[in-house]
Amino acid sequence: MKVLSIDGGGIRGIIPAVVLAELERRTGRRAAELFDFMAGTSTGGILACALAKPDPLPAAELVALYEEEGPRIFHRTLLKRVFSVDGLTDERYEDDGLNAALERYLGDARLRDATVPVFVTAYDIKDRFAFFFRSERAVDDPTYDFSMADVARATSAAPTYFEPVEVTDAAGARTYPLVDGGIYAMNPAACAFVEHPREIALIASLGTGSQTRAYEYHRARWWGQLEWARPVLDMGFDGMADTVGFQLERLLPDDGYVRLQPELLRANDDMDDASPENLRALRAEAEALIDARSADLDAMCARLVA
Repeated sequence: MKVLSIDGGGIRGIIPAVVLAELERRTGRRAAELFDFMAGTSTGGILACALAKPDPLPAAELVALYEEEGPRIFHRTLLKRVFSVDGLTDERYEDDGLNAALERYLGDARLRDATVPVFVTAYDIKDRFAFFFRSERAVDDPTYDFSMADVARATSAAPTYFEPVEVTDAAGARTYPLVDGGIYAMNPAACAFVEHPREIALIASLGTGSQTRAYEYHRARWWGQLEWARPVLDMGFDGMADTVGFQLERLLPDDGYVRLQPELLRANDDMDDASPENLRALRAEAEALIDARSADLDAMCARLVA
């Protein structure tokens, strides 16, 4: 089994989208033809749904999603900035732009309709449990089936950025209040592994760029709850992704876990910086990664089409 795993990271999802477009270009095949299973968190969950839906979108079109829709999704009016105290007392962004983009790109597709099995993470804030959207269960049980637009909206409901969302299963049996699965599975590759541990030959794990901003000891030693709130979130995301890589590199054969993750040397690592300058910089980071790992990509393509 060949698995695609895509990290969370907001607007930085353009990086795995560019890498996937290159994989599709080199192989001449769509991602749904190359992989047997797809897992995604947050922006990676949006990509997984778009790649696996009926009549799947080519990855090159998903690059356009970030470049064209990103500025609308991550847009704040002056009133929103004032009302939310710049994100301190309310979510930073209204979800109108995000909802409209998901409806345009995912339409009325449902989880059960996925052309390749999909696994997407979220978190139930009321009953406090990790929630997994699993298309393999949705096929036979409507209580596990949801619209792909709802799946994508739930997995991208990043706390402080967007408000939580309620989603109801196809049977109308239960409604779940959900937020972004990135709070516990920024890199969902381990979740994918445990779904089919004996069958996996390859996990292609696509990151959205490692953060490079440093936190100096002489400043951090004086921080309290307010100052630590944002840095501890960033550190948690990085630490979780690195831990998954550490585990899977030891659980799988030497070439079983392939991690493609650029270090963000040109681009801003903020998840919501959708400025034209940063979008160009993020694309440049992805293209530099492709150049640096071209031989690895060729080897991966050979395995994917074998």
